[in-house]
Amino acid sequence: MASLSQKELEALGPGDVGRRLIDGDGLTGKVRLRKQKVVVQFEYRYRAGDRIRQIVCGTWPDQSLKLIRDTRNKYRVSIASGVDPIDFNRAERLKKKADVAQSIAEQNARIADAEAQQARITVADLFERWATVELIRRKDGGKEIRRMFQKDVLPTLGPLAVEDVRKGHITAVTDALLARGVTRMAKLIFSLIRQMFRYAVDRDIIEHEPTAAIRKARIGGKPTERDRVLSEDEIRALHRQLPAAQLFPSTEAALWLALATCCRIGELLRAEWQHVRLEAREWFIPADNSKNGKPHTVYLSDFALHHFAALRAINSASKWCFPNRGDSEHVCIKTVTKQLGDRQRGEAAPMSRRSPHTNALALPGGKWTPHDLRRTGATLMTALGVLPEVAEKCLNHTEESRVKRTYQRYSYDAEKREAWRLLGERLELLTCGSDNIVPLRTRRKTPAAQLA
Repeated sequence: MASLSQKELEALGPGDVGRRLIDGDGLTGKVRLRKQKVVVQFEYRYRAGDRIRQIVCGTWPDQSLKLIRDTRNKYRVSIASGVDPIDFNRAERLKKKADVAQSIAEQNARIADAEAQQARITVADLFERWATVELIRRKDGGKEIRRMFQKDVLPTLGPLAVEDVRKGHITAVTDALLARGVTRMAKLIFSLIRQMFRYAVDRDIIEHEPTAAIRKARIGGKPTERDRVLSEDEIRALHRQLPAAQLFPSTEAALWLALATCCRIGELLRAEWQHVRLEAREWFIPADNSKNGKPHTVYLSDFALHHFAALRAINSASKWCFPNRGDSEHVCIKTVTKQLGDRQRGEAAPMSRRSPHTNALALPGGKWTPHDLRRTGATLMTALGVLPEVAEKCLNHTEESRVKRTYQRYSYDAEKREAWRLLGERLELLTCGSDNIVPLRTRRKTPAAQLA
């Protein structure tokens, strides 16, 4: 029988559905209707041992008649070599399924390894992630916290896997700080460690953060509010002792300005000349430089104006009031605190490359810091009759009462200007070198009857 031709196939119509077509050499086709279209499915019949089997070779017109015959011929060669094509195809399908299953298993294993690797990240890795996401938002970009962690935290905790950190590891860090006598630093670093591990919990890196079982009050005991205030006698003593301390002139100016303006030392050391208007007697502290993120204007007394002018004569070439050595930015905000600490170490031996004048700024009331000058200035204000509410405005404190913050918007500019003027005049008197000064605490108001 002659083989089928392309024209014969193309001539097929719906009336031929169900017909069996013979092409020869065991290849037959059955006419079918698929989606209103006539197709022919070809099968190859062959003997395998004592069985007659048939295998699909393709469907016309999806495959050409030539391709279908080539497939039949390939099966014939396979059978001649002793390989049953049906069994071979089944084995190929099973192999493909096995390959897919193996690929899925390998992918799942890689995912499990990645999850395990993530779960096993070290504390050092966690710190970098936390710093990139959270610390970068801070004013200094997290530089100071990074310095603290590199010095006191990461040498101990850094190599540990985050999930392996226990309470004892945390207290090992804080205990080392307490042993050095830096209790406030121990509490601060503990708080920062807690923030970092809470970040890890939020990101599903760990389920439970290891500081949860530690009470902050147990790190060095309950915090005590510092209440050091320099007396007027100490302010006079400070004025006398400063020359022997051999501080930089800019540092001396910083001390008197901190006292006369009641500002934070960090706000002062970040100051730029563009914000100091000597003619207008104003110093503007932008929001980025203030602790509470609120801008603040300081009205300069004659005393403060004098020290800003002296500072301007030293650093007028820089954009910064207190430039660093390379004039690339302001000095480190801890530099004044360190210089004062060096000069209040008592009889201790001088530290390497530090001031030998270890007792030059010691005062009878004990050790004092730049922040104590801020407290001292505010205390002097109230002693001079300034209302506490006005003094709070001069300190740029945030009003604790939400109602007052919302509804009381009076600026107190005139009252603040007067408060700083009174403080400046008192400081001028205390630093003029005269011993004939009536202390504020001994002053008595004249009765109204005597004024009449």
